[in-house]
Amino acid sequence: MSQATVSRVLNDKPGVSAGTRAAVLEAVDAHGVQRPTRPSARPAGLVGLVLPELDNPIFPAFASAVGASLARHGYTPVLCTQTFGGVHEDDYVRMLLDRQVAGIVFISGLHANTDADAGRYTALVERGLPIVLVNGYLPGIDAPFVSNDDAASVDLAVSHLTQLGHRRIGLATGPRRYVPVLRKTAAFADALSRHLPGDEQVKDPAELVKCTHFTVEGGMAAASALLDRGCTALVCGSDVMALGAVRTVRERGLRVPDDVSVVGSDDSLLIAYTDPPLTTIRQPVAAMSAAAVDALIDAIDGETAPRSEYVFRPELVVRGSTAPVPRGRRAHVSLAADAGS
Repeated sequence: MSQATVSRVLNDKPGVSAGTRAAVLEAVDAHGVQRPTRPSARPAGLVGLVLPELDNPIFPAFASAVGASLARHGYTPVLCTQTFGGVHEDDYVRMLLDRQVAGIVFISGLHANTDADAGRYTALVERGLPIVLVNGYLPGIDAPFVSNDDAASVDLAVSHLTQLGHRRIGLATGPRRYVPVLRKTAAFADALSRHLPGDEQVKDPAELVKCTHFTVEGGMAAASALLDRGCTALVCGSDVMALGAVRTVRERGLRVPDDVSVVGSDDSLLIAYTDPPLTTIRQPVAAMSAAAVDALIDAIDGETAPRSEYVFRPELVVRGSTAPVPRGRRAHVSLAADAGS
């Protein structure tokens, strides 16, 4: 058997009969010679995945879903997690560029911060690097955006609570500089006006909004302020904030949901097993992650992805932290609110 024939078999070249091919491979295996590895249809590449933190369970959920979707396309995520006082997003991007990543997915990054400079993303697009930005829309950036429908999230929560009889509903959320917060606060006033009866409209919806931080402590502080304003129900900007709100309610000797109803946001891992199980607005993480990766892969392959915002509708998940407003509580709250106005 010639050396050329063996070479054609080992390199999977045509021109060799099935019998001869089988004989060559049998001989190679018998002598312990390692067969050459055939290259995959798409060489495995690296894709940057930039997250603000991992303390909030919603971000590990996104990391897992995006990573799984990338793997199905033959790519490996390079996870970059920011911490307070740690590595800046721009430093991570420079590191990713040094590693010659095929693209970057940003989740709730600086693109969600209205105080940040959008030029950092424009520069990436201009150098031809495919990027996708999740949860935070920046006009003027020629890249795909994937977002949860923040207005729908608030509307679902307010509708649920008003159907339970609550009239004094508070919104506890994060800093106003973030795009999702701005969208939720605007939607909150609209939701109250649509879901409350005409004779029970709130004169100043802004007094029922408290912006702090997306942390347990932020939820505690926001809940304290909103309870002082007579709220019988709280809509929180994250599940983590909602856990803080529940703690504050209990510290005041009240019960959830008997005295105060609490709604979270995201439907994070294990949130169904808290005490009580948390009613929340489920962010469609799997669908959003798949869409983000599909848009990125299209861009990597040279296909034109729509340069617009893909908006995904959330889902209300009712559990044990919401209940009808206590009897007599509505009248008491109305009187207290009128006295304070």
